[in-house]
Amino acid sequence: MMNVLLKNCLALSCISLLGACQQTHNTEQQYYAEKDKAAEIWPKIVSDVKKDPAIEEKVNALLSKMTLEQKVAQMIQPEIRDISVEDMRRYGFGSYLNGGGSFPNNEKHSTAQDWITLAEQMYQASVDDSLDGTSIPTMWGTDAVHGHNNVIGATLFPHNIGLGAANNPTLIEKIAKITATEVMVTGIDWVFAPTVATVRDDRWGRTYEGYSEDPDIVKKYANAIVKGLQGHADKDFLGDDRVISTVKHFIGDGGTVGGDDQGDNIATEQELFDIHGQGYVGGLTAGAQSVMASFNSWHGKKLHGHKYLLTNVLKEQMGFDGFVVGDWNGHGQIEGCTNDNCPQAVNAGLDIYMVPTDAWKPLMENTIKQVNQGVIAQSRIDDAVRRILRVKFRAGLFNKPSPKNRLFSGKTALIGQPSHRLVAQQAVRESLVLLKNKGNILPLNPNQHILVAGDGADNIGKQSGGWTITWQGTNNTNEDFPGGSSIYQGIKSQVTKAGGSVELHVQGEFNQKPDVAVVVFGEEPYAEGHGDRSNLDYQRGIKSDLALLKKLKAQNIPVVSLFISGRPMWVNAELNASDAFVAVWLPGSEGKAVADVLLTDEEGQVQHDFKGKLSFSWPKSADQLVNRFDEDNEPLLPYGFGLSYGDKNILSDQLNEQTAKLSEDQSHVNLFNGQISKLWQFNLIGGDEQKVVNSNTTELPQISYRTIDRNVQEDAFSLTSKAAKHAGISMTTSNGFREDLTAAHEADNYLVMSMRRNNDRLKSAKVQLSCESIGDKPGSCSGSVAIDTVLNRLPLNTWQNIAIPLECFATQGVKFSQIVSPFALFMAGSGTISVSDIEYRARKDTDQMVMCQ
Repeated sequence: MMNVLLKNCLALSCISLLGACQQTHNTEQQYYAEKDKAAEIWPKIVSDVKKDPAIEEKVNALLSKMTLEQKVAQMIQPEIRDISVEDMRRYGFGSYLNGGGSFPNNEKHSTAQDWITLAEQMYQASVDDSLDGTSIPTMWGTDAVHGHNNVIGATLFPHNIGLGAANNPTLIEKIAKITATEVMVTGIDWVFAPTVATVRDDRWGRTYEGYSEDPDIVKKYANAIVKGLQGHADKDFLGDDRVISTVKHFIGDGGTVGGDDQGDNIATEQELFDIHGQGYVGGLTAGAQSVMASFNSWHGKKLHGHKYLLTNVLKEQMGFDGFVVGDWNGHGQIEGCTNDNCPQAVNAGLDIYMVPTDAWKPLMENTIKQVNQGVIAQSRIDDAVRRILRVKFRAGLFNKPSPKNRLFSGKTALIGQPSHRLVAQQAVRESLVLLKNKGNILPLNPNQHILVAGDGADNIGKQSGGWTITWQGTNNTNEDFPGGSSIYQGIKSQVTKAGGSVELHVQGEFNQKPDVAVVVFGEEPYAEGHGDRSNLDYQRGIKSDLALLKKLKAQNIPVVSLFISGRPMWVNAELNASDAFVAVWLPGSEGKAVADVLLTDEEGQVQHDFKGKLSFSWPKSADQLVNRFDEDNEPLLPYGFGLSYGDKNILSDQLNEQTAKLSEDQSHVNLFNGQISKLWQFNLIGGDEQKVVNSNTTELPQISYRTIDRNVQEDAFSLTSKAAKHAGISMTTSNGFREDLTAAHEADNYLVMSMRRNNDRLKSAKVQLSCESIGDKPGSCSGSVAIDTVLNRLPLNTWQNIAIPLECFATQGVKFSQIVSPFALFMAGSGTISVSDIEYRARKDTDQMVMCQ
């Protein structure tokens, strides 16, 4: 019997061994197949920054002495609002960040000294080995995307879309160097720039962060800006006046379906390289030391968890030897991951988790546990930390003085200093693109009476756009920009000096009829997905700026339009109502430089001609998506267009102003059909309490939620209120962004819900929609419609479609271009109701209509 058992055991062992060998063989085969595949498309990058044997020796020596806990701490990047100096001392994080709109002491008006003080405290805590046993200096990373844009008084340059129109790599390098200097004043080591997205759909809310739709400009600019931030590899690389740069977001963020921020890119791999990979060729060649993984997916797989692209392509084939940092909890979006638990990201090639909120601690603990369990290989941890240490040694962080003692620290006169502002003014002048100049009305002689109108005229915050002091660039006033200037201030200064006169009135009123009106208008500030749009029609359904232009034209006043925007837009009607039209993009803090191009000098001579050329094609319709070299390339104005003084005007006053009628499919919005759309999440609300619905049952004291079956399994849900005063369920954007659902409203659609009353009559019930107020025009941005009368008349246990005109909500102030909650249902009293399909669509005869109150 013993021999039989022994033989069976041996046989099983052999089978297991053979299985393991076969699995290893298959894994090796897959690895080499992917390696060969990457080599067919992606190049070997010859970086200007070479490996230094002396640095490698230091890295290996330090790595060999580190514990697992110390190594993982190097891979954790928390946010300044979520950690204390003592946390840094205890854990020794490899880096930390301040997100957009995050400041030392949580104070927007923190001084440069406040920034330095926090940098010094964090640095000293990181090199204090009394608790964590290491003295490895930490790094502070920040979003300095158009200057040191989180700091009051900093020089703010035009956003990238304007710099792309300038097409001047030499200027870009100067801008990057100035940015590095102003960042170094505050003791910060590392910036999350440049963005090297090649934007292919201008509906994307980050279009203005891209230089161009043409990968050639992106490639050249990436190389120049990395050199400006980090210095040249052969002379001043990461010296005392330079910062670590980050090329981002790897990869394909500018080419998602529908321009959906954090969406899916379905380009072929060859297109991914040819179109979206060129910025990395330029940036990595210049020696960029970090790459940020992108929020988007490629063919459905999130980039934060994409081993083939992060490891096989970027690190192995392209030879990148710096580190890969995640984006704001981007790892938590990987399938099977949460913000505090995601081995998949590290295994895919992520080296640093960017982990704001209090998820940093459980994430660190879980990662350590996963290494001990073999879920993450020790060799992968060592590779990540080796990359982090390599960059820190290259940057001289082990040898440089502490932040408060560095070359530029505390020299606050460097922040926004005049020489920096002069470069920014040059950038503004070169970025302006003249689209129309009927009768050569421009340049304007300053020796006349000029009316300046529009809500962008004297508004530095609006002209600077998103990523300006606050994340969204909102809630700023001109007083938040000491040393800066508005477009109006530049015009007034020059006109007054020349003996002319100026009136400023936002609505275009005047005391003396002007010789000419300069109207400054455009998009309100936004950032990331908050700027996603369903189409490119400017002020669709509102057209208040067009009304202003027409009012002035009706009084026989020549109109010069200065259009502030983060993307090309369909403005045919506004073009028709303008004698001249200038795309000023988002010029930043130096608005006065616009007047240098717009006005002649006192003698009537041109001061500066228009140099800017479109780096994005300008659409001829609200739904046109067109890029350079497309087969169907017929925009209103092509890539590279831009008039100079004396050029023949080509745009008439008779451009088509008719918007295309949307199909039923284009205007239909499915919110819930058993599955909630990926854009949204349900939140259960009971009084002051709230819970995200992430399971088939969720409860609060006043209300409970559970999934039920209507036609198929769990295709509906029920809500039971328990003597509630105010309880219900709200659908909100899952990423915190607003969504543009204008098309559904314009199609005269209805909010249609399939509902069933299960028992008692409710005391009250209402449906509510909410939007986000933006810019300097706060006001009501929600609307509600009572449905209890209709609900209480329904026969028990009978499903009925209830339809509410979307116009009911619009008349109450809901802006469908800025929706943050497309559906909410609130109840009072006790009772149970069930809800099935929720959608915006045309009304059917079988729907029970609810009239507006």
